[in-house]
Amino acid sequence: MVKRRVLLAVFGLCLVLGFSALGRWQWNRGLEKQAMLEAAVVARAEAPWPLSAAASGEGVNRAAGQGRFLDTPPLWLDNQRRGARVGVRLYCAFQPHSGPALLVDLGWLPLPGDRKLPREACPRGEAQLAGLLSPPPAVGLKLGEGLQSRDGGQRWLALHLEPANVARAWGLSALAPRVLRLDPSLPLGHERDLEVLANTLPPEKHRGYAIQWFGLAIATLVVILLLWFRKRP
Repeated sequence: MVKRRVLLAVFGLCLVLGFSALGRWQWNRGLEKQAMLEAAVVARAEAPWPLSAAASGEGVNRAAGQGRFLDTPPLWLDNQRRGARVGVRLYCAFQPHSGPALLVDLGWLPLPGDRKLPREACPRGEAQLAGLLSPPPAVGLKLGEGLQSRDGGQRWLALHLEPANVARAWGLSALAPRVLRLDPSLPLGHERDLEVLANTLPPEKHRGYAIQWFGLAIATLVVILLLWFRKRP
């Protein structure tokens, strides 16, 4: 009987530690996303950085510069929502006049029921771009292959966007770790905005989930103590 009580207590404490770890992770994700939102507000008010700043993998900055679109196939990021609509987001490779090439978010298009990728191609030639440099969209759980070739490499589908993997697949020397969220006022691309947390949970949702996990940890601990110290008949 004593051995069984000890085993149940150990199991319960493992649950407490697991729930606490999940709560801490959710709380920290909320803090990270809140910092990104605040950084985006500051970035929109600052003078634009050169596009070469995309070589730094951290933070959000307003940026602008000239360069040319590379002769690469369109890359579609799957499972992208705009309100209740589900679609894909188009990314193309752009080489600034200085610094490494980077991926440019050219906007969102709906995906039909048969899940056929849109036929739109990437722009070509010289261009003057502006927008927000930010980390790629949050990966979340990595399910399946992150990058898939379609139509013999004429189009690509990404389940999660990782510039280093895209560079290897396209035979490029490198792609900057940050992407350019293209200014919606520019006359190219598709539906888009400068929402840095598009298609992901806002900070308050993460805080709510954190409180739930911490609540489960406390409730489990209380149950363990009650069962351990209750009087035996």
